[in-house]
Amino acid sequence: MSVKPLVFVALLAVGCSTPAPLPPPFTASLTSPTDVVLHWPDDADGHRVEYANDPAGPWTTLRFLPPHTTSYHHPDLIPETPFYYREQPFTGPVSAETTAGAPAAADATGLHAVASGDSVTFTWADRSADEAGFLLEIRRPGATAFDPVEVTDPDATTCALSLLPGEAGATYRLRALHYGPLSPVVHQTTGKER
Repeated sequence: MSVKPLVFVALLAVGCSTPAPLPPPFTASLTSPTDVVLHWPDDADGHRVEYANDPAGPWTTLRFLPPHTTSYHHPDLIPETPFYYREQPFTGPVSAETTAGAPAAADATGLHAVASGDSVTFTWADRSADEAGFLLEIRRPGATAFDPVEVTDPDATTCALSLLPGEAGATYRLRALHYGPLSPVVHQTTGKER
Protein backbone atom coordinates (compact mmCIF):
# COMPACT_ATOMS: atom_id res chain seq x y z
CA MET A 1 0.00 0.00 0.00
CA SER A 2 1.43 3.39 -0.94
CA VAL A 3 1.62 6.42 1.36
CA LYS A 4 -1.06 8.39 -0.55
CA PRO A 5 -3.97 6.04 0.33
CA LEU A 6 -2.88 6.08 4.00
CA VAL A 7 -2.90 9.89 4.04
CA PHE A 8 -6.33 9.88 2.37
CA VAL A 9 -7.69 7.40 4.93
CA ALA A 10 -6.25 9.49 7.80
CA LEU A 11 -7.79 12.70 6.42
CA LEU A 12 -11.12 10.95 5.86
CA ALA A 13 -11.09 9.67 9.46
CA VAL A 14 -10.38 13.17 10.80
CA GLY A 15 -13.18 14.66 8.68
CA CYS A 16 -15.63 12.05 9.95
CA SER A 17 -14.77 12.40 13.60
CA THR A 18 -17.46 13.49 16.01
CA PRO A 19 -17.41 17.24 16.73
CA ALA A 20 -16.69 18.39 20.26
CA PRO A 21 -19.84 18.39 22.39
CA LEU A 22 -21.53 21.73 22.98
CA PRO A 23 -21.81 22.99 26.54
CA PRO A 24 -25.14 22.09 28.14
CA PRO A 25 -27.85 24.70 27.68
CA PHE A 26 -29.46 26.65 30.49
CA THR A 27 -31.22 24.12 32.76
CA ALA A 28 -33.27 24.08 35.97
CA SER A 29 -33.45 21.06 38.29
CA LEU A 30 -35.36 20.43 41.50
CA THR A 31 -32.87 19.27 44.13
CA SER A 32 -35.56 19.04 46.81
CA PRO A 33 -39.29 19.75 46.71
CA THR A 34 -38.62 23.47 47.27
CA ASP A 35 -35.07 24.06 45.94
CA VAL A 36 -34.11 24.73 42.31
CA VAL A 37 -30.56 24.70 40.93
CA LEU A 38 -29.84 26.43 37.63
CA HIS A 39 -26.89 25.58 35.33
CA TRP A 40 -25.47 27.29 32.23
CA PRO A 41 -22.23 27.33 30.21
CA ASP A 42 -19.23 29.44 31.22
CA ASP A 43 -19.34 31.84 28.27
CA ALA A 44 -19.22 35.48 29.45
CA ASP A 45 -17.81 37.97 31.97
CA GLY A 46 -20.79 37.12 34.18
CA HIS A 47 -24.49 36.26 34.19
CA ARG A 48 -27.73 37.84 35.38
CA VAL A 49 -30.28 35.29 36.66
CA GLU A 50 -33.99 36.17 36.78
CA TYR A 51 -37.19 34.42 37.81
CA ALA A 52 -40.94 34.88 37.46
CA ASN A 53 -44.00 32.90 38.48
CA ASP A 54 -45.52 33.33 35.02
CA PRO A 55 -43.66 32.79 31.73
CA ALA A 56 -44.71 36.30 30.60
CA GLY A 57 -43.24 37.93 33.74
CA PRO A 58 -42.83 40.26 35.46
CA TRP A 59 -39.20 39.19 35.91
CA THR A 60 -37.18 39.70 39.09
CA THR A 61 -33.38 39.68 39.10
CA LEU A 62 -32.09 37.12 41.59
CA ARG A 63 -28.42 37.95 41.23
CA PHE A 64 -25.60 39.16 39.02
CA LEU A 65 -22.96 36.43 39.12
CA PRO A 66 -19.20 36.75 38.51
CA PRO A 67 -17.15 35.07 35.77
CA HIS A 68 -16.78 31.29 35.82
CA THR A 69 -19.93 30.83 37.91
CA THR A 70 -22.08 28.25 36.13
CA SER A 71 -24.84 27.54 38.65
CA TYR A 72 -27.21 29.24 41.05
CA HIS A 73 -29.17 27.70 43.94
CA HIS A 74 -32.65 29.19 44.47
CA PRO A 75 -33.65 27.76 47.90
CA ASP A 76 -36.71 27.53 50.14
CA LEU A 77 -39.32 28.29 47.49
CA ILE A 78 -43.09 28.36 47.91
CA PRO A 79 -44.40 24.78 47.63
CA GLU A 80 -46.49 23.70 44.64
CA THR A 81 -45.73 26.87 42.68
CA PRO A 82 -44.42 27.33 39.13
CA PHE A 83 -41.05 29.06 38.78
CA TYR A 84 -39.73 30.27 35.44
CA TYR A 85 -36.09 31.21 34.96
CA ARG A 86 -33.91 32.88 32.38
CA GLU A 87 -30.29 33.96 32.36
CA GLN A 88 -28.49 36.61 30.41
CA PRO A 89 -24.73 36.82 29.93
CA PHE A 90 -23.06 40.17 30.32
CA THR A 91 -19.77 41.65 29.22
CA GLY A 92 -18.14 45.04 29.32
CA PRO A 93 -14.86 46.79 29.96
CA VAL A 94 -13.81 47.29 33.57
CA SER A 95 -12.16 50.29 35.19
CA ALA A 96 -8.89 50.29 37.03
CA GLU A 97 -9.18 49.03 40.61
CA THR A 98 -9.58 51.44 43.51
CA THR A 99 -10.05 51.43 47.28
CA ALA A 100 -11.93 53.91 49.47
CA GLY A 101 -9.78 56.98 50.02
CA ALA A 102 -7.39 56.23 47.15
CA PRO A 103 -6.90 58.79 44.37
CA ALA A 104 -9.28 58.47 41.41
CA ALA A 105 -8.50 55.54 39.11
CA ALA A 106 -5.97 56.42 36.44
CA ASP A 107 -8.18 55.38 33.53
CA ALA A 108 -10.96 56.94 31.47
CA THR A 109 -13.63 56.32 34.14
CA GLY A 110 -11.74 58.04 36.96
CA LEU A 111 -13.54 55.76 39.46
CA HIS A 112 -13.26 57.33 42.90
CA ALA A 113 -14.43 55.89 46.25
CA VAL A 114 -14.97 57.96 49.41
CA ALA A 115 -15.71 56.21 52.73
CA SER A 116 -17.98 57.80 55.32
CA GLY A 117 -18.82 55.67 58.35
CA ASP A 118 -20.18 52.33 57.15
CA SER A 119 -20.75 53.39 53.54
CA VAL A 120 -18.75 54.20 50.43
CA THR A 121 -19.82 56.68 47.76
CA PHE A 122 -18.51 56.10 44.24
CA THR A 123 -18.21 58.61 41.41
CA TRP A 124 -16.98 58.14 37.86
CA ALA A 125 -17.07 59.63 34.37
CA ASP A 126 -19.52 58.02 31.94
CA ARG A 127 -17.42 57.50 28.83
CA SER A 128 -19.61 54.73 27.41
CA ALA A 129 -22.33 55.73 24.95
CA ASP A 130 -24.34 52.52 24.87
CA GLU A 131 -24.10 50.78 28.24
CA ALA A 132 -27.15 49.10 29.78
CA GLY A 133 -25.93 50.38 33.15
CA PHE A 134 -22.85 50.12 35.32
CA LEU A 135 -21.95 47.18 37.54
CA LEU A 136 -19.91 47.89 40.66
CA GLU A 137 -17.76 44.90 41.61
CA ILE A 138 -16.05 44.25 44.94
CA ARG A 139 -13.04 42.14 45.91
CA ARG A 140 -13.34 41.61 49.63
CA PRO A 141 -10.19 41.47 51.76
CA GLY A 142 -8.58 38.03 51.35
CA ALA A 143 -10.61 37.19 48.21
CA THR A 144 -9.00 36.59 44.83
CA ALA A 145 -11.96 37.43 42.59
CA PHE A 146 -14.42 40.28 42.16
CA ASP A 147 -18.15 39.86 42.89
CA PRO A 148 -20.93 42.04 41.45
CA VAL A 149 -22.38 44.12 44.28
CA GLU A 150 -24.42 47.01 42.80
CA VAL A 151 -25.98 47.82 39.42
CA THR A 152 -26.96 51.29 38.21
CA ASP A 153 -29.08 52.71 35.42
CA PRO A 154 -27.47 53.80 32.14
CA ASP A 155 -25.68 57.17 32.21
CA ALA A 156 -25.27 57.09 36.02
CA THR A 157 -22.08 58.61 37.43
CA THR A 158 -22.49 57.87 41.14
CA CYS A 159 -23.76 55.26 43.58
CA ALA A 160 -23.44 54.51 47.29
CA LEU A 161 -22.84 51.20 48.98
CA SER A 162 -23.43 50.26 52.63
CA LEU A 163 -20.57 48.11 53.84
CA LEU A 164 -21.22 44.70 55.32
CA PRO A 165 -18.99 43.15 57.99
CA GLY A 166 -15.66 42.15 56.47
CA GLU A 167 -15.85 44.63 53.58
CA ALA A 168 -13.74 47.44 55.08
CA GLY A 169 -10.57 47.78 53.00
CA ALA A 170 -12.15 46.13 49.95
CA THR A 171 -11.06 46.84 46.38
CA TYR A 172 -13.59 47.98 43.77
CA ARG A 173 -13.90 48.28 40.02
CA LEU A 174 -16.66 49.40 37.67
CA ARG A 175 -17.94 47.60 34.57
CA ALA A 176 -19.81 49.30 31.71
CA LEU A 177 -22.57 46.72 31.37
CA HIS A 178 -23.54 45.18 28.02
CA TYR A 179 -26.04 42.30 27.91
CA GLY A 180 -25.97 39.32 25.60
CA PRO A 181 -29.09 37.49 24.41
CA LEU A 182 -31.58 36.12 26.92
CA SER A 183 -31.62 32.36 27.35
CA PRO A 184 -34.72 30.34 26.61
CA VAL A 185 -37.05 30.23 29.62
CA VAL A 186 -36.82 27.08 31.75
CA HIS A 187 -39.46 25.94 34.22
CA GLN A 188 -39.87 23.90 37.39
CA THR A 189 -42.90 23.53 39.65
CA THR A 190 -42.03 23.01 43.27
CA GLY A 191 -43.37 20.02 45.16
CA LYS A 192 -45.13 19.62 48.48
CA GLU A 193 -43.28 20.74 51.55
CA ARG A 194 -41.86 17.88 53.61
